[in-house]
Amino acid sequence: MVANIPEHLRIMAGRIRELGVKPELEVFELGHIEFARKLIDEGLIETPAMFQLCLGIPYTAPATPEVLAVMRGRLPESANWSAFGISRQEFDMVALSCAQNGNCRVGLEDNLYLDKGVFATNVQLVERAVKIIRDTGREPAMPARAAERLGIVRRS
Repeated sequence: MVANIPEHLRIMAGRIRELGVKPELEVFELGHIEFARKLIDEGLIETPAMFQLCLGIPYTAPATPEVLAVMRGRLPESANWSAFGISRQEFDMVALSCAQNGNCRVGLEDNLYLDKGVFATNVQLVERAVKIIRDTGREPAMPARAAERLGIVRRS
């Protein structure tokens, strides 16, 4: 386990900015959002920042509609954001993220199963997420559109 103290996070954020890298800010609780907002205010993280709301990990923010709404509400107005839920909560969070006009993340890092007792592949998880996204009346972003939405500039 690694415990990063605020000063180390400031050093890392400054170095990431110097290198021109767009960080994904993984937040597991409201305090992480508040500290990220402070780093933005200090000019260490550029806007629009990209937040990943990490839900359902034991002893952190639970993967519930209420918690997702509260965490989303604490993000800076200009933020791009995604959310994920681990294990059986993965696809619920895909649908809830879409309902709140956010993005989603799926993959074997967060969930090993397509259905109860049925091991998944990343392709199967993405295909299921695409179906959910389309069922909510949205279309998944292709790579160029995703890069545009995130403000990622291709460097040579």
